[in-house]
Amino acid sequence: MLLSPGELEERLRGIGARRYHRLHPFHHLLHGGKCTKGQVQAWALNRYYYQAMIPIKDASLIARCEDSAVRREWRSRLIDHDGTADGEGGIARWLRLTDGLGLERDYVVSTRGILPGTRFAVEAYVRFVRERSLLEAIASSLTELFSPAIIGERVEGMLKNYDFVTKETLAYFDKRPPQAKRDSDYALDYVKRHAVTPEGQQAVLAALEFKCDVLWAQLDALHHAYVEPRHVSPGAFVPADQEPT
Repeated sequence: MLLSPGELEERLRGIGARRYHRLHPFHHLLHGGKCTKGQVQAWALNRYYYQAMIPIKDASLIARCEDSAVRREWRSRLIDHDGTADGEGGIARWLRLTDGLGLERDYVVSTRGILPGTRFAVEAYVRFVRERSLLEAIASSLTELFSPAIIGERVEGMLKNYDFVTKETLAYFDKRPPQAKRDSDYALDYVKRHAVTPEGQQAVLAALEFKCDVLWAQLDALHHAYVEPRHVSPGAFVPADQEPT
């Protein structure tokens, strides 16, 4: 059955309400002040890989997009993450977060310490964007519809509950809500205009579900390694306050 654009948007927002990683137990622990410093370090270290691969994902989307208007719109995402010079952009701000948490920058950038589950999930997302239709690739970015809420919870909860976190440490999140709104507004409009068959609409819904699964899987890996049962993968980061089992 073909959905109206409004019905499609309602279905997309319903996926976020049920499946966005804001609902994951690890985030409740993180935002509620229930994590140790080592667990916060592990989260920031593993999340770095996701942040670092986002512009690679976006560049691959641009490279196969024949519409110059879409390319012009999408390249703002590269600037957001990479900046226009060294020390600028979202990746640089995320490294200031890991610096502030006491992680060595060379170690973070090397990604040697990330969990296999993190690597597999992030690389699956990059492959999805490279290999699926442009419509599906753009739809997979629609988790940004839901990110401003989780960012607000994250910043408020972490500043309130962790004495080793400062506003400067969390500077990455200052610019993300307006960027995410701009990007998700564009992607949602694109999807509603271009998903004009039942098959296309189902592909769009499945793409957003997949992206939610990618984010959820990363937190599953963190929870398994650093919360319960604390089975850290061989070679992965082991916090000073956690011994491997």
